[in-house]
Amino acid sequence: MKRRHAHRLGLLVVLAAVAALVAGCGGGNGAPKEVVLVTHDSFAISKQVKAAFERESGLKLTILQGGDAGEAVNRALLTKGNPQGDVLFGIDNNLLSRALDANLFSPYEAAGLEQVPAAYRLDPEHRVTPVDHGDVCLNVDRGWFRRHGVAPPRSLGDLVAPRYRKLLVVENPATSTPGLAFLLATVARYGANGWQDYWRRLRAGGVLVVDGWEEAYTAQFSGASGSKGTRPIVVSYATSPAAEVIFAGKPLAQAPTAVVEDSCFRQVELAGVLRGARNEAGARKLIDFMLSERFQADVPGSMFVLPVRKGTPLPPAFTRFAVSPAHPLELPPATIGSRRDAWIDEWTRIVLR
Repeated sequence: MKRRHAHRLGLLVVLAAVAALVAGCGGGNGAPKEVVLVTHDSFAISKQVKAAFERESGLKLTILQGGDAGEAVNRALLTKGNPQGDVLFGIDNNLLSRALDANLFSPYEAAGLEQVPAAYRLDPEHRVTPVDHGDVCLNVDRGWFRRHGVAPPRSLGDLVAPRYRKLLVVENPATSTPGLAFLLATVARYGANGWQDYWRRLRAGGVLVVDGWEEAYTAQFSGASGSKGTRPIVVSYATSPAAEVIFAGKPLAQAPTAVVEDSCFRQVELAGVLRGARNEAGARKLIDFMLSERFQADVPGSMFVLPVRKGTPLPPAFTRFAVSPAHPLELPPATIGSRRDAWIDEWTRIVLR
């Protein structure tokens, strides 16, 4: 911040007050010393990688987490133009059109983007940058089904059978990106005019709906490490079995959970510079870092999803226990953008009212 020489005491006092205000915002001379990342509860970064960013950028990284990705996106939309932070991470391909239509992000073409396959680069205007990808799938608790002498489901269609009554927990698609992906999986499988009856049958079968992935997986799902949950079927990720092996604390020949590959729907998570960001330069540095080899290699072990950067090594547990469905369910992004809100409203009427 430039200052002019002043001789009058009153002007000096004003300038001192302005300087204090700028310093309180994170830096002197108009240069913020902090960059704020707004994200969901499932975001994680190792201490070493966070420290590397702060050392290389000269900025303090502050992370604001709250709720599932759908909730984080909704809050960002409510504060657009005057955001809570500088970067939003966690918006996915199924919610992207909502944010782009609302002009939520400032365009920025990240360094390293050429190392990302074209299939993950979803916005030619570079308002968002891909960071990770995964498949949202049904997960089952192998031990529960073995103890109860029940065969686990092998397809979406199996879930409506009487033997799976009150065994399934799902996330609300209005507040959760995995929940939305699962709704879209049923649309992709049963069609725009057939998924409604499928969900009526799931409701009749006692499906439990919660707001977000954290509650569904760690509190309600019986197969999660340390969980006291009672439901042995949950909407989670194709990489979740690998996470269970890692958290087991002992070598396992088989993951305690399994993926129902017939149910998987492709998800790509992205980050963007929030329009009106206080530290736009710092936001760009953070986006660049999220595509760097160091951050991308940290993604599987920290967030249990897959990196988008080509050639990024995976932990052994991922190569052995994570599932990579050969034919995940998909819908055209344009179809999702035009029908998503109507589908969510219709789902709400069918399942929650």
